[in-house]
Amino acid sequence: MRGTERGPLRVAVLGGGWAGMAAAAELAAAGVAVTVLEASRTLGGRARRVEVDGVALDNGLHILSGAYRETLRLIELVGGAGAVERTLMRRPLEFAIGTRFHLRAPALPAPLHLAVGLLRARGLGWRARIAAARMMQALRRSRYVLPKDLTVSALLDRHQQPASLRRYLWEPLCTAALNTPPAHASAQVFANVLRDGLDGSRADSDLLLPRVDFTTLFPDPAACFVAQRGGTLRTGCAAVSVSLMGTRFAVEADAVEQFSAVVCALPPFRVAQIAQRLAGLAPALAAVAALRYEPIWSVYLQYEPDVRLPHPMLGLETGPGHWAFDRGALLGQRGLIGVVISAGGPHETLPQDEIARQVHTSLREQVRGLAQPNWTKVIAEKRATFACTPGVARPSQITPVPGFYLAGDYTASDYPATLEAAVRSGVACARAILARG
Repeated sequence: MRGTERGPLRVAVLGGGWAGMAAAAELAAAGVAVTVLEASRTLGGRARRVEVDGVALDNGLHILSGAYRETLRLIELVGGAGAVERTLMRRPLEFAIGTRFHLRAPALPAPLHLAVGLLRARGLGWRARIAAARMMQALRRSRYVLPKDLTVSALLDRHQQPASLRRYLWEPLCTAALNTPPAHASAQVFANVLRDGLDGSRADSDLLLPRVDFTTLFPDPAACFVAQRGGTLRTGCAAVSVSLMGTRFAVEADAVEQFSAVVCALPPFRVAQIAQRLAGLAPALAAVAALRYEPIWSVYLQYEPDVRLPHPMLGLETGPGHWAFDRGALLGQRGLIGVVISAGGPHETLPQDEIARQVHTSLREQVRGLAQPNWTKVIAEKRATFACTPGVARPSQITPVPGFYLAGDYTASDYPATLEAAVRSGVACARAILARG
């Protein structure tokens, strides 16, 4: 077990979401005693399992990319060899939006796979194909670094992207990846996503669709990994406050315990509540307080078992929903369709049964003869992600208080609020702790 002259290194991880469990797993792999405190009974934070009448749903519908290197590494670390293949369906880059647009990247080396995919894409004219290629070439020449951040809409205007290309490719990509409408989203962060997701290796552009719920995908195996290495996990145990007691941190939850270091992996709007006693943290807390948020709504519709979508993941042309996922094809939940609504919009003022009705109407355009669902469930995460706007200030994982770290998808990163950003932040905190000793 690692330690210092002050005794064994003990680390508290506050929050058992993806950032917190990434930090805990990385520390446990290095032999550090970790204590994870999680207020919920279920691990995973804003990407966790929700049980509804015995059916495992997720409180947010997400996908992974082949470029999520740290996430995939940790899934293998805690789940063992082959965990990625067992728990994720890997598919070549493919976007299908209704019957009007379909892009599929062939198994060719990058960036040829994207160029051929655009050439063959259904629903785009030649002008749109050429415009897309020109924008990607321009971004590539600049190494995906913009002279000044601006909105995604302004970036598309600058590169004269046609309406069809915006509607079927760039805008759905932006809303899905940044969970922020293109008119308000950061073009620099969007360029970072295009760099890694579309202009990396061919495998980096692959889509990875979960075959299991999000708690089973990583947080639960990470918890077992930590426990097997002497760590402690306490669910249903909320951290109340953190203060300094000499050179150690006093963490108050069910009781007060002392730790060498603390990784605060709580939602950003809870950081000030538990860390207000730490002098010197004011700049980080000010950055957190300035963040604004966007929601994610997940709509589940249970149809008869023989109902299938044309693709495991399908874009919707109308209605409030953006992407539909065939839970039967992915998780074996036959007839269950999950639909994600990214970012804010008019749907936020509607009753949940009306949202479900509108989503069903959209699905009927894709599946002929679709009968009414047997039941529906709407899950709203109203502060699911920070609003990824131009120039948004995100706090560093390393704070002015030595030994106190911030982990979460809202912290400093060139990625938007994704699972990969969360995992990277947790790993960064763990490595900083190990380097400090």
